[in-house]
Amino acid sequence: MAVAERLKGTTRHCYTSNGRRESVAEHSWMMTLMAFFLQEEFPEADMNKVIRMCIIHDLGEAFTGDIPSFEKSPADEDREETLLHRWVASLPASCAREMEELYEEMAQRNTLEAKLYKAIDGLEAVIQHNASDLSTWIPLEYTLNKTYADDKVAFSDYLVALRQAVREDTLRKLGEL
Repeated sequence: MAVAERLKGTTRHCYTSNGRRESVAEHSWMMTLMAFFLQEEFPEADMNKVIRMCIIHDLGEAFTGDIPSFEKSPADEDREETLLHRWVASLPASCAREMEELYEEMAQRNTLEAKLYKAIDGLEAVIQHNASDLSTWIPLEYTLNKTYADDKVAFSDYLVALRQAVREDTLRKLGEL
């Protein structure tokens, strides 16, 4: 729990609506809530599994900090994964086994649950940017917020429509709609 607690103080690139930096833990919590809200739209999915994926997906950042996706290198990803898996291996066997299975499924992204988790991860980031003040955006985000996660939602008509609604929020925020 001490490792996971670090995520409460590990800040992300994005800001909250009240002007402070968002923590990794807050991002994961918001994703988990989104999964809860989406369960009726995806009755065929094991949403408890999606929620577990949302809870654990950024635990590696307890070791490396958050590196925005547009700055993260393959070397950064390898370092985070190595440190995370070393820590997971130190957990009780049943927890370690379940987490490793979830991480593998998340990496492969072949199951509906893994696709949903990844779509939620991308959508939450865009939604949070829309909630933050424009003064906190870097120039790249004026374009990125219009397209980020499009590829992650493409498997679902519902998520494509949700992504379009979030894009419209971005366009309104930018004064383009």
